[in-house]
Amino acid sequence: MDLNRSKPTLLIMAAGMGSRYGTLKQFDSFGPTGETILDYSIYDAIAAGFGKVVFVVQAQSLPTLRTLYEEKLSHKIEVRYAIQDSDLKKFGINQEVQRIKPWGTGHAVLSAFEHINEPFAVINADDFYGRDAFQKMADFLRTKISHMHMGMIGFRLANTLSEHGTVSRGVCGVNSSGNLETIVERTQIYYKENGSAKEIIYKENDVEQCLGADVQVSMNFWGFTPKIFKVALDLFTVFVEQNLENPKAEFFIPVVADYMIRNSLANFEVVGTSAKWFGVTYKEDKINVQRSIMELVESGVYPRYLFSS
Repeated sequence: MDLNRSKPTLLIMAAGMGSRYGTLKQFDSFGPTGETILDYSIYDAIAAGFGKVVFVVQAQSLPTLRTLYEEKLSHKIEVRYAIQDSDLKKFGINQEVQRIKPWGTGHAVLSAFEHINEPFAVINADDFYGRDAFQKMADFLRTKISHMHMGMIGFRLANTLSEHGTVSRGVCGVNSSGNLETIVERTQIYYKENGSAKEIIYKENDVEQCLGADVQVSMNFWGFTPKIFKVALDLFTVFVEQNLENPKAEFFIPVVADYMIRNSLANFEVVGTSAKWFGVTYKEDKINVQRSIMELVESGVYPRYLFSS
């Protein structure tokens, strides 16, 4: 399969809208004129040279997305929509499973298989990744990616924490070649005062351990070729069979990446970024995100009015 590297695609996982935060977090206002976090991600993707955006949404969210983005993105980037739902027949899986929520991030990627034939990046809809992260990924997708060499943006752990509570992060093990070896989910990472300094701690089984500020973590910003669809489908088919009676089971992207690494189907370069991640893990985070975005606007990184021309 030849790869068209000129214009990579951005897949945005937005099917979880409204399930947390009390309101539609992805549509909450953070910029100076009401911009959402997602607006900044799309703006950065266009500036970095992405040629298409695919929103993966639940059916009930589709009218809202169309209203928000059809006109705004007209003549700026191609827009497609993929529905993530409980219909498994479109994947050739003859099972009917009743679920309240979708099957997870791996399922979200699979849901877009009909819309993507080129190298593509995957992001969450409600995370602010930063200009540098999008440019690094776009460059990787245009110049380095292959069916045997895919990628992931690695963030400095210290650039991804909240001052208001614990966070979960995929802590990456990286080999001497700069490729991913492991991702270990640490579910309780937080700052802890140690005299006049702050330490970064994770707690497991009630035992506290230190993590370095420069440890690289995954924030679900991946770079794939369409090869991922075939591998993910094979794994997802088995996953569904094994979890027919478990309506809360989720099929995550790192499961697919780990399988490919362990079976020598591809390696994953960890592409480092200096960008600072912003997110609203807690309600109290919102004012900090607004302040951080305003600083970027005032310093000229972003215009005051996105998509104004």
